[in-house]
Amino acid sequence: MMRRNHLLTLAALSLGVLSGGVVRAEDSVKIGVILPMTGPSASTGRQIDAAIKLWMAQSGGKAGGKKVEVIIKDDAGVADTTRRLAQELVVNDKVVALAGFGLTPLALATAPIATQSKTPMVVMAAATSMITESSPYIVRTSFTLPQVSIGIAEWAAKNKIKKVVTLVADYGPGNDAEKFFTSQFQLNGGVITDKLRTPLRGADFAPVLQKVRDLSPDALFVFLPSGQGAQFMKQFGERGLDKAGIKLIATGDVTDDDQLNDMGDVALGVVNSHHYSAAHNTAVNKKYVADFQAANKFRPNFMSVGGYDGMRVIFKALDTTKGVGGDALLAAMKGQIFESPRGPVLIDAQTRDVVQDVYIRKVERVNGQLYNVEFDTIKSVKDPGKLK
Repeated sequence: MMRRNHLLTLAALSLGVLSGGVVRAEDSVKIGVILPMTGPSASTGRQIDAAIKLWMAQSGGKAGGKKVEVIIKDDAGVADTTRRLAQELVVNDKVVALAGFGLTPLALATAPIATQSKTPMVVMAAATSMITESSPYIVRTSFTLPQVSIGIAEWAAKNKIKKVVTLVADYGPGNDAEKFFTSQFQLNGGVITDKLRTPLRGADFAPVLQKVRDLSPDALFVFLPSGQGAQFMKQFGERGLDKAGIKLIATGDVTDDDQLNDMGDVALGVVNSHHYSAAHNTAVNKKYVADFQAANKFRPNFMSVGGYDGMRVIFKALDTTKGVGGDALLAAMKGQIFESPRGPVLIDAQTRDVVQDVYIRKVERVNGQLYNVEFDTIKSVKDPGKLK
């Protein structure tokens, strides 16, 4: 009898432990983040990872009354790896949301998994316009190339730039940048004298820069993915384009805050358009930059803000749904309005894309460091790629 009672007690204790385990599982949710932590786009992964950690520290790691666990996976910028990791996170880890996606092909590789599993997918970096159209479960907190390309095209046309050569990386965002810059610049009376493209990986800019010098346009418009700007600026200077009277205008990816200080004087005076600068002069951004630098010892860039705001969108949606995922979580992400370190942000309920201010900036030296200093603002810019 004593032995039987002992076994019953053990069984009851075991059941209690199991029950406690189930309760604890129900009191937590998981977010799967896939980033290029290694490979050519590692700077993107490093920035977003740091921003996510900052958000987790500031938020206490809780949303909707539940503990939030963030699982970060490295895809090294390889789409097949991204797809496999997303499948594992959905099936094995039961994540309520997928996030990250450093390049367009990586986001597109994951879109069918988000759709099939009804898992909201927050794109924190990739910037081709059509990404949100590839799945009804995608929400974007980064930006699109059409958003930032039109602004610099308008500025160029208003500032006595008549002839431009375009130079872009040959993949989705580059195609968008080329298309929308060209269209807007020509609409305002400008002439595109040539359209040049470089490979996404392993680009050597010397040959195309020599061609630009030979063409001698008023300006060269450039888009390159985050991480390639320093090499480009070095070769731009080596080829003497800065001394040849060819003005460099760009999207802000080229004068990326993550690399800007390493570019040197050749970057001074470059006019560009983008949605975030570490020099953005608001109290919200000053605190963000101070907190980010204190935690990481390096400056935040536009990729970091896409990650930071992406976490905010997920957490606030979880607060609304009390931790429930799926369609309810997606619905709670749509229409969010908030003040970001970049400025005012809206997640458009119809397109699930980001609406934000775009800034025209010039690279200047401030207190011994190079910054993108804003001098004009285009308010509440929707993605022109979705405007009918």
